Amino acid sequence: MCGAVALGWGGRTYPVPLPRGRTSLREVRLSRFERMRGRLRRAYESGRQSARARRPDPDPPTEESGLASPSSPGPAAPPTATVVGAEPPAVMHATTTSRDDAEVPHALRIAAAWCWRLIVVGIVTWSLLKIVGTIRIVIIPLAVALLLSALLAPAVGWLLRARLPRSLATGVVLVGGLAAVIGTLTLVVNEFIQGVPELSEKSSQGVRQIQDWLKTGPLHLSDGQLNRYIDEAQSWINGNTEKFTSGALNTAATLAEVLTGTVLVLFATFFFLRDGSRIWRFLVRLLPVNARWKVDDAGRASWSTLGAYVRATVLVAFIDALGIGIFLVIFDIPFAFPLAALVFLGAFIPIVGAFLSGVVAVLVALVDSGPVTALIILGAVIGVQQVEGHVLQPLIMGRAVAIHPLAVIIGIAAGVVLAGIAGALVAVPLIAVLNTAVRRLAARTVPDTPPDAVVVASQAP
Repeated sequence: MCGAVALGWGGRTYPVPLPRGRTSLREVRLSRFERMRGRLRRAYESGRQSARARRPDPDPPTEESGLASPSSPGPAAPPTATVVGAEPPAVMHATTTSRDDAEVPHALRIAAAWCWRLIVVGIVTWSLLKIVGTIRIVIIPLAVALLLSALLAPAVGWLLRARLPRSLATGVVLVGGLAAVIGTLTLVVNEFIQGVPELSEKSSQGVRQIQDWLKTGPLHLSDGQLNRYIDEAQSWINGNTEKFTSGALNTAATLAEVLTGTVLVLFATFFFLRDGSRIWRFLVRLLPVNARWKVDDAGRASWSTLGAYVRATVLVAFIDALGIGIFLVIFDIPFAFPLAALVFLGAFIPIVGAFLSGVVAVLVALVDSGPVTALIILGAVIGVQQVEGHVLQPLIMGRAVAIHPLAVIIGIAAGVVLAGIAGALVAVPLIAVLNTAVRRLAARTVPDTPPDAVVVASQAP
């Protein structure tokens, strides 16, 4: 140190020593800045040299000939230079990977992309349908058990709120529902057995009336023609005995499947009612963590839709059966209670079920009481169907789930083709559940916090 400067603070001065060869504090500051700048420049030059060392150097051009060679490409042409006789470079689209793709029109590329994706989706869908068709003896009972669970879940909830154990509440509801079904079937079978002799006698009278009409009506058929037609019908029945026998065997196999499916429905319904929440949480945990919350929200919303649909369908079916049953009782039609029960069961197949079961009531009325009464019953069936379609469906079913009638018809037809009556029964609720699930999954809103969610830790942003 060879000098000092005085710094003032609070009215006093303090001597500050200077490095050797410096005469002012400004020179000290400049020297420190220069040292820092020198360090940065040296670091920058070192980085550039390292990058050049890692980069492969091209061979130097040949000076003697001045021509380009594979080892010396020669001087680069300016950007504006044009090579005579050369093809212009192909303009590549962002979605193409080669010149062949660039030559294909954009619309054709898009159509081809859609086509192969649709083919993949179709193959996967066809494979799933084949798998479902193979194990339909398991799939259909599980679907029926889900429908019954959605119907009986409120009753189990009431008993749980009454402080009953979950297993006991589930057993009571299941046994009570089974007893109601068995009692209804017993009444239907007893009334049917009691009324069969009378209906058979009236059916014979109806057949004779039809024969008389064929003779005296506009056709004017003779006895010989009638006998010939009867003989042909008998020959056809005798010739197709094997088909009827195989059909009987198929019926026996179907009966075994029905018994097996019934047992599976009972067990599955019991466990769905008792452990449904735990089963669902287990399935959700199998998914990726980021998808669990939204899938859980979509699943719970779909379950609510299924329950609302089943309860609304039961109410609509009861009103249909009650309306048609009242007309059957008023006109003293036999099998009024079994026919009303048939209408109730048929109403679970929307749009077409109750009408087809009502046609059976019209045929019974035709055989028993004649064409006039049959026309009145037909008018009653059509009137009840109109009330259902224009009042009950929008008022009751519309609040539960909104599905376009075209989707309902297509779903019922596909269900009948794939699984018969059971497929028609399950098709519409399946469409309703899928509709709700897809809407929830496609929504960009954040799902509501589950009521049983527990916050483990939180921190302020």
